[in-house]
Amino acid sequence: MSADTVDIRRAQPEDANDVARLALLLWPEHTLTDLAEEMAEVISDQEAAVFLLLRDAVPVGFAQCQLRHDYVEGAQTSPVGYLEGLFVREEHRHRGYGRQLTAACEAWAGAMGCAELASDCGLDNTQSQSFHLAAGFQEAGRIICFVKTL
Repeated sequence: MSADTVDIRRAQPEDANDVARLALLLWPEHTLTDLAEEMAEVISDQEAAVFLLLRDAVPVGFAQCQLRHDYVEGAQTSPVGYLEGLFVREEHRHRGYGRQLTAACEAWAGAMGCAELASDCGLDNTQSQSFHLAAGFQEAGRIICFVKTL
């Protein structure tokens, strides 16, 4: 029996639907069509990157990162690489794949001239908080945002 083949590569336009199917598991409040369109745009954006994790040629995870030129909580520099989304299918977790995807984003952000990589997660998402801390992120603050329709 041979070992599994794991590959992380930058997503190409033809990967938009595969990334969208994974993204729908992370962001189920969206539609597959909307996510496919969004991922196609992100993949073609020069200030963004999507990395696709394939195990035995089957997409099982992705990371989306981009440059942010606006204020980023806790960052000291600009632009900042920003980890917009990271997902690995549950049955493939705890194998280091999330860290490998994060490392791909770190390398990309560094090549884009960034000195920092930032991210966020919901206050109630303790799994994501634990991952971020284990991956070397430091908590920069906690925030609850409000809006009122006028």
